[in-house]
Amino acid sequence: MDSKAKGARIELQWRDECRKHGFMQAQRGGQLPYQKGSQLADVIGLPLIHLEAKGVEKLNVWQAVEQAVNDCQECGRMPIVAHTKNRKPWLVTMRADDWFMLYSAWLEQQPAEAKQESLLTDYLQLFAKNIWCWRKAGFP
Repeated sequence: MDSKAKGARIELQWRDECRKHGFMQAQRGGQLPYQKGSQLADVIGLPLIHLEAKGVEKLNVWQAVEQAVNDCQECGRMPIVAHTKNRKPWLVTMRADDWFMLYSAWLEQQPAEAKQESLLTDYLQLFAKNIWCWRKAGFP
């Protein structure tokens, strides 16, 4: 299979993954005509996202993210890379600043009790781990 056909197959697989999660408007960007010089995402229909879809066994993540960032510098969209390899689930890679922005927005939507309970659980686990380390080191 040539690389162009493989790229189209990967883009269709990601489109299908998007549709499985309710983004029914997702479609391959390569199917659409676009102006020369503009960079169309591999899959479109995810509002405010510029997406590069990759399906290789050894992905150069930095290069893929750089491509997504460079392709959408002027469009104001969030660059992401969706990637998979044979018989593995899809992963999404993005810049940390973008992830923290998404996480903060999601966290604001969570009930206050759930956030407090989660923090308490985190601290209790840390405390228990420290006690275990101290005892292993010979402290009473």
